[in-house]
Amino acid sequence: MTRLVALLLAALALAFPLSLLAGRVWIDPFDPQVTNAALILGELRLPRAVLAVIVGAGLGTAGAAMQGYLRNPLADPGLFGIAPAAALGAVLSLFLGLTAPLALPLFALIGAAGAMALLGLVAGRHGSVLLFTLAGMMIASLAGALMSLAISLSPTPFAMSEIVTWLMGALSDRSWREVWIAAPLTLAGIACLMATGRDLDALTLGESAARSLGMEPRRLQALVVVGVGLTVGASVAVAGIIGFVGLMVPHFVRPFTDRRPSSLLLPSALAGALLLLIADCLCRIAPGAAELRLGIALSLLGAPFFLQLLLRLRRELV
Repeated sequence: MTRLVALLLAALALAFPLSLLAGRVWIDPFDPQVTNAALILGELRLPRAVLAVIVGAGLGTAGAAMQGYLRNPLADPGLFGIAPAAALGAVLSLFLGLTAPLALPLFALIGAAGAMALLGLVAGRHGSVLLFTLAGMMIASLAGALMSLAISLSPTPFAMSEIVTWLMGALSDRSWREVWIAAPLTLAGIACLMATGRDLDALTLGESAARSLGMEPRRLQALVVVGVGLTVGASVAVAGIIGFVGLMVPHFVRPFTDRRPSSLLLPSALAGALLLLIADCLCRIAPGAAELRLGIALSLLGAPFFLQLLLRLRRELV
């Protein structure tokens, strides 16, 4: 795993400066004829690249932790309902026309916190993985229905356009403000998820065996809920819905590890950061009158990947 982490860090170190130069207008920082290069790099592209790394690391770690917790290679952070609930909170701020700079991310974080609290109440104190999953699916369905209702009842066409555009997910027009919102929350969430490594390893033997090895279901469940809630909630608060990162990234790095959940967490964080950084860079340079939305690009990549996973699992079961 050490070699994998070193390779991912090297790839990030190479991709990060290149991402600052790429865009509709490529920048040569050493060309004296390029005007405002420092302003473009420092105020537009640098915070966007930093945000891509932060959001990607959080989503990658959340995906690896969820697949380990649910013991399901098809698990995705959105399965807990936290991402749809955070999106619902942001949609409500747009629906109400709140224009304060921090209104949208604040409402999104309130939505994520509400989903975390509801998960804890519905799943109960026993920490049943099945009940926990069903509760997450219920929250996701309810949040999706309420978002559709908000869109259909939008007071103005402009509000509807804002909601639909934001739900597509993107890192364009983001500033250092979004970085300062996402960074502490995501880092705290990653720390919670990293603390689950030993218990996730024990859980691969089954719940009964894991309990005998000292795994506390309620503690593990709390760490997973808080970790996923902070990482996914922060991601949705600053970038909208960006799907499939948590699903794909663990599969990319799993063949290069010993396949223990604890060995997958750090590589997934680095690979998630790298994937989102590269994807956002490609969205900037893609041809077209308008910039391709990051959420759409990753869905176009993630949907065939998900189908390939399903076909592979079906072959293994036959």
